[in-house]
Parts: sequence; structure tokens; C-alpha cells
Amino acid sequence: MRKEQVKYDCSYFEGHIPCKPNKQYDVQCNNCSFYELDTTKIINLQDKNSHLKEIYKICNFQEKTLKNYADINTKKTKVLFIKLGAIGDVIRTTPLLEKFRSKYGDCHFTWVTHTPQVTPKNDVDLIFQWNESSVSYISKQSFDIAINLDKDKEACILLSLVDAKKKFGFIWQNGHINTATEKAEHKLLTGLFDHLSKKNTKNYLEEIFEICNFDFNLEEYKINLNQELSDQWNKKLKNLSKGKKIIGLNTGCGSRWKTRLWPPKNWIILINKLEKLGFFCLLMGGPDEDEMNRHYQSETNATYLGIFSLEEFIAISSNTDIIVTPVSMMMHIALALKKQLLLFNNIFNVHEFELYGRGIIIEPTSGCDCYFGNSCSREKSCMKDISVKDVLSNIAVLNKNLNKKKYEL
Repeated sequence: MRKEQVKYDCSYFEGHIPCKPNKQYDVQCNNCSFYELDTTKIINLQDKNSHLKEIYKICNFQEKTLKNYADINTKKTKVLFIKLGAIGDVIRTTPLLEKFRSKYGDCHFTWVTHTPQVTPKNDVDLIFQWNESSVSYISKQSFDIAINLDKDKEACILLSLVDAKKKFGFIWQNGHINTATEKAEHKLLTGLFDHLSKKNTKNYLEEIFEICNFDFNLEEYKINLNQELSDQWNKKLKNLSKGKKIIGLNTGCGSRWKTRLWPPKNWIILINKLEKLGFFCLLMGGPDEDEMNRHYQSETNATYLGIFSLEEFIAISSNTDIIVTPVSMMMHIALALKKQLLLFNNIFNVHEFELYGRGIIIEPTSGCDCYFGNSCSREKSCMKDISVKDVLSNIAVLNKNLNKKKYEL
């Protein structure tokens, strides 16, 4: 399959995810009987003004007085990153910063995103919330390099209109999502067709580094860590844990992804066994996990501190020793903080993840039928096949790694 064979004018075409016929029947554009012409899918944009108007339309931006920002005036290599979301994806894009500096020397980085609070402010010069003002401002600047790693229409259109000497990633061209260079074709197609995604053996970082003409050499994540806040929580958690190793148990992954959840009774059994082994169990999560975490706290001696801002959540996470989590934002926070990580995975290609030698991936022994899906076709969820015994044995390995690291220090 090549990008030229994709039917961008099909009513089922999504652009950033596989279409329904591909998900349900494993058909591809070159052998699909579901094709329906939809001319509204092709949007030809002729000039900068038409690009801006389309972004405003997609995002429901309002014509209003915009904030004024000073123009970028520097002799450094000016690099623009368009990476809007999700939070975990923003975090796992940050290894590119180090690579650009190593190749281009002193760089001036601009980053536009839905979540500026996780973009590393010590490494990025200008961080913008995605809105009318930031889009207008960026459209008036010139860059040496511009990268868009999102397949959402508005992100692609922004890369198309921005003035840059070099462009990498996904762009709006010929009326539809396209690739700025050939290196992005692999990532485009694996996002559109499950059969290609399942065959992929490259991790996410290898893919995005390749898009930017780099080789990935284990460059690390970067994250905003409020050190003062982290130190405050260090004192609080030391008092609570009484010197025990702190194991962060991130029990969910939001309300959308029920297929990724480990059974509640397993969490309770795990907590009780970990406490007997001398660990301090810290329940973690967001608003969607609040009710369940309160239940786990009531059924065990685990500690649950409540819901926090993202900044404080990262500060708390920085004081754990081991983190156990399904695929979620938490895995990326753990990797950025260089924690020992046990990752539950079922619906994703295992090759997608790079854990830097600090983690273990545990998967259902029976496999999973709902690839990238948020509903399960089985009577019994595959996540039930991940036993408490296997989780404990893997935590023991991570704990051994932790002890070895402390001994080496």
C-alpha cells in the first residue's frame, strides 16, 4: 500500500485513524467495496487566508482581538513543533529536542500544543496554547524548520501555511492530509490501516525521528518538574511511607478505554500482597479513577491522596520508586521521570513502546482481539488473563533493578 492508493475522497476516510470498514472487515482502499465518494472530504486551500479560515472553522475559533507577541528575532536555528495532544504524546515527542540541538547547534524552539503545562519550559523558548492568537502569530513568523507530528486536519493545515525552509511530518496538500517528505509515509499508513500497524516493528520514537531524518539513539524524554513541589511531597511521603519503597499504582486510563482496565478484584489482591511484602502502595489516577481508587482504599491499607493538578501529579509521581500502570499518560510521566515501570498492554502493538531498559511490558497470555479498540468482543476480557502472580514476579524484577541501581550509586 502506498499513499497514492489511499482514497482520501471516501466518505469513510478519517485521516488520523483507520476507517470503519478497515476496522470491521480488514479491507484496504485497493480492495474495498465500501467506497463512497464524498467530495466534501477534499478541501483545496489556495492562500494563507483560506488556510487560516479553515482552521478557525474546524476549531470554532472566533474573530476577536488577538494577543500581540513579539516577532522571533534570533540568529539561532528557528524550529517550530506542532504537537497538539494527547498529553502523553506531547511528552513522548520531547526527545527530539536533544536531537535537533545535537545536529543544528543552538536552536530556538517554538511549540504549540493543547497542553502547554507539560511542554518542558527549560528546553523550549516559546510555548503556546492552541488558540486563535497562537495560530495567527505562528502564521506570521518564519522558521528554518517546522515539524507537525499530528494527523488532525487543523495541525496539517497549519504546517501547510507556515513559512519554513524545511518541513517534516504531516501537511495539507492536494486537498487532503499528505506527507511533507517521503519519510512520513510509513507513519501515515500505519495510522490508517490496522494490518500495516500490526506488522510495524518500529517504536514511536524511531518513527518520529525517522520523519525528521534522524536515527533514534535512546534520547531521553523531557518534562516539566516543579522541584520545589516535588521536595514538599518528598517530605510528606517519607512520613507516610515510613521508609518503605513507594509503588505508584495508576489504576486506570480514563473513561474511554475500558478495554485496557485490569479487574478491580486483582488490584485489591495485588495491593494486599504488596503490603505484606513491605511496599507502601500509593493509589494514583485522575478524575475518572477517583471513585474506584476510593473503593480500593476502603478495601485495603493503600493510600489515596485524591485528585491533583497535572503539575502536582507529576511532582507526586517523582517520589515513587516503581510505577504500575496500563498504557496511559502515566507511562510517559514515569519514563520522563526515569522510574522503574510495569506496563499493562493489550490493545497496542508491543513494538510501539520504548522503555529505555527501565521497564517491563506484561500482556494477556490469550492475546487481544480489540486492536486499538475501546470495546471488547469477548465474553471474558483478555485483561483477566494477566494474573496477580505474574504482576508480582515482574515487580520483584523491577525492585531488584532498583536495588542494583542504588548499590551502583
